[in-house]
Amino acid sequence: MQITDFPITRRWPPRHPERLQYYGLPTPNGVKVSVMLEELGLPYETHHIDIGEAADQMTPEFLSLSPNNKIPAILDPDGPGGKPLGLFESGAILIYLGDKTGRFLPKDGAERYHTLQWLMFQMGGVGPMFGQVGYFHRYKGKEIEDPRPRERYFAEANRLLGVLDRQLEGRDWITGEYSIADIATAPWVRNLRGNYNAAAETGLDNFANVGRWVTAWEARPAVQKGLTVGAA
Repeated sequence: MQITDFPITRRWPPRHPERLQYYGLPTPNGVKVSVMLEELGLPYETHHIDIGEAADQMTPEFLSLSPNNKIPAILDPDGPGGKPLGLFESGAILIYLGDKTGRFLPKDGAERYHTLQWLMFQMGGVGPMFGQVGYFHRYKGKEIEDPRPRERYFAEANRLLGVLDRQLEGRDWITGEYSIADIATAPWVRNLRGNYNAAAETGLDNFANVGRWVTAWEARPAVQKGLTVGAA
């Protein structure tokens, strides 16, 4: 089997089928994977997925790889056993790439599980809650007059920032060493100030450790490049 046997390649034909294929755009979840790929230096090919009017994420070809109709997704022509592998869900992709290369995710022992628990903190808390901040503050939810949803997600984002700030006390990175936990979490935190314009409402500037950490993350050359991958 080759990656060209995957239905998604009929809509987005690979120019370089020997390279890992990345399907996404620079949303917080998309940036997780594009930054990881840049940090690793793996050869890859980018396919822009338009989740606006084109609704690429709802096409049969995209759904064949990502049945939850969310970006990002990847096709790796050199998966386990040398066979092609398709993956969706950003957290799963980060774990896979970490294991594939032996970087940014400890191979075994307590350090591995310590890193995975902070990845799950992002997947189960930071991502969903900050996403609701964006919806109720920036997007269609802002039209809802009832203030309670907005206040709830502002408060929960503030609480999660506090958890993160305490973890970063005395540490450069979330687990001490730069890892997939940082790559997963930083895009969502920076989005509070950027796209969501909700720094004041979530109290972001009150968390000095978080601010220092995000600034250090944004300064990495791989991050600067990864933040633009997949843009229209």
